[in-house]
Amino acid sequence: MTIGRLLIVFVLVAALIPDAAEAQSDLIARAKRLDAEGQQEPAIALYRQALAKTAASFDAHYGLARALDLHGDYGEARDHFTKAIELAPDDGSRDQATRMLGVSWTFVANARQATVAFQRVFERRAAAGDFAGAAEVANELGRVLLELGDADAATRWYRKGYDSALGQPSRTAADTTLAELRWAHAQARIAIRLGRLPETRRQVTHFKALLERGTNRDQQSQLPYLTGYVAFYAKDYQGAVTALRQADQEDPFILLLLAQASERLGRKAEAHAYYDRVMTSNSHAVNNAFARPVARRWLAQSR
Repeated sequence: MTIGRLLIVFVLVAALIPDAAEAQSDLIARAKRLDAEGQQEPAIALYRQALAKTAASFDAHYGLARALDLHGDYGEARDHFTKAIELAPDDGSRDQATRMLGVSWTFVANARQATVAFQRVFERRAAAGDFAGAAEVANELGRVLLELGDADAATRWYRKGYDSALGQPSRTAADTTLAELRWAHAQARIAIRLGRLPETRRQVTHFKALLERGTNRDQQSQLPYLTGYVAFYAKDYQGAVTALRQADQEDPFILLLLAQASERLGRKAEAHAYYDRVMTSNSHAVNNAFARPVARRWLAQSR
C-alpha cells in the first residue's frame, strides 16, 4: 500500500473514532434515563450493548451494576461494581463505586461485606483530612448495621461519624449542631431497638432541643421520621403511621415503615399501596436497599 493510501486510511479511521465515542456516550445516556424512569430491563440491555463496544467502560459497568441491583440481580450487580472500582478514572469515582458496592451488599443484608466496602471509603477520606466526607460514610454504615441488627457496631460507627464531623477544622456553629442532631437521632433509634425507652425519650427530647436552636431548619423533616420510627418499634403502629405521614413521602424506607405499620394494623390495602410506592423509587442508596427487597417479596407473595 502506498503512503498516500495509508494516509487516507488513517484519516478515515481517525474520523470514525469520535463517532464511535459519541455512539457509546449516547447508549449510556439513554440507559441512565431509562433506569431513572424505573425501566431497568431496557436500561440493562443498553448498558450491555455499551459494554459489548467498550468492555473497559467505567460508566457502563457502574450504570449496569446500579440497574441490576434495582432489578434484583444482586450477584451480577456486585461483579460490575467491582469492575467499575478497578476502572475508576479518579479517587472520587472509585470512592463512589466502592460506596455503591457497600449498598449492593446491603440489598442482600450482608453486613460484614457492606462494612468492608464502607470502611475502605471512610479510611481513605479520614486519611485525606476529609472529615465531613468521612462522617457521612460512617453514619451511612452505622445505619446499615442498625437496620441489619447489630446495634453495638452501629453505635461504634455512628460515634465515629460524630467524632469525624467534629474534627472539621473550620466547622460552623450549624455544622456542630448538625453533628449533634445526627448523633442524638442515631442514639434514639439505637435505644428503641434495644428496648431502652427512658434513653429513647431522653434522646428524642435532646433532638427537639437542638432543632429549636434554629440553625438547621433543613433537619425539621427528620423529627416526624424519628418519632414515627420510635413509635413503630414501641409497637404503637397508629402513632407510627400518624408521624410517618408527616415525613418525606419520597423516601422508600419511610414508605416501608408505613407499609409495615399498616400491615400490623390490619390495613392490607394501605400496606399494598405503600409497598407499591416503595417499588417506584429508583435510588441506589441504603434506604432503598432496606426497603425494595422487602417490598418485592411482599408484593410477589400477595399476588
